[in-house]
Amino acid sequence: MSEEFPIVAITGASGSGSSSITKAFEHIFFRERVRAAYIQGSAFHRYDRKEMKKQVLKAREEDQELSHFGPDANHLDKLETLFFQYASTGTGMSRYYLHSKKIAAEWGQESGTLTPWKELDSDTDLLLYRGLHGAAIDGDIDISSYPDLLIGMVPNVNLEWIRKIKRDTSLRGYSRKAVRKMILRRMSDYVHHITPQFSRTHINIQMVATVDTSDPFGVDQEPDKDECFLVIHFQNVKMPDINSLLEMLPGSFLSRSNTLVVPGGMMIGTIEVILMPLIHDLVKRSREIRNITDVPKSRGAGLLGALGQSNI
Repeated sequence: MSEEFPIVAITGASGSGSSSITKAFEHIFFRERVRAAYIQGSAFHRYDRKEMKKQVLKAREEDQELSHFGPDANHLDKLETLFFQYASTGTGMSRYYLHSKKIAAEWGQESGTLTPWKELDSDTDLLLYRGLHGAAIDGDIDISSYPDLLIGMVPNVNLEWIRKIKRDTSLRGYSRKAVRKMILRRMSDYVHHITPQFSRTHINIQMVATVDTSDPFGVDQEPDKDECFLVIHFQNVKMPDINSLLEMLPGSFLSRSNTLVVPGGMMIGTIEVILMPLIHDLVKRSREIRNITDVPKSRGAGLLGALGQSNI
């Protein structure tokens, strides 16, 4: 953790709703005039898309499974190095995983490839990480020890699968059968490497559907936000003024003393209300330490390095 160069991490699998929280952060950053270095977890994949397929087949031949959920398919050491360097100096090395053909074409590369490593812009107020391993621990590597604010995005698992099936079949050309196999193949890594992270976060935001999702592989229509509730659990962090939140968020209630439930359609606004004061305090303290008393409008604000991929 670093007061001078704070780190905020969002950890959660695809389908978790982490793209919505990224939008909320963008709104907060523009209001607070914050320049944030945006880091996508896929930048730290060990293999590009083609090589990953080869490595998965190789692992199966050895009666093992390999997935992006687990440490073997990622450079967790390099991610920890980035967090350490940013916390110390306000910069570090990262790169991009080019998810789409459109963005890859801008780099003159194929989709599913990785760009060269590059140093981050040195003029930022904080680092925002969104990926699978913001609170990961693997052997001597402890990424969870660096973020000043750790947020878990954790949907009901059936809802997560429904969203993954929709995304992978509509955007990435996979069949439902192929996505089901992928989910099964990653299950062990999900249990051992993803779910333990949510006990280390400061706030967990869980989306729970209020419609039938009993068979996620047979659902034709994804539940929308108005058909869900947000279950927000505060842990390892000072509780906000719950009474004020209940007044500001119509339809909200406490299910436990540290757990707020909010209608899903209010997701982005709710996240902004809860996180705005936390981000304000982190940035205020950082600027005090760095003797920054005035931030000109010409400096700009928002996510640096999103490449249009902040909603992926």
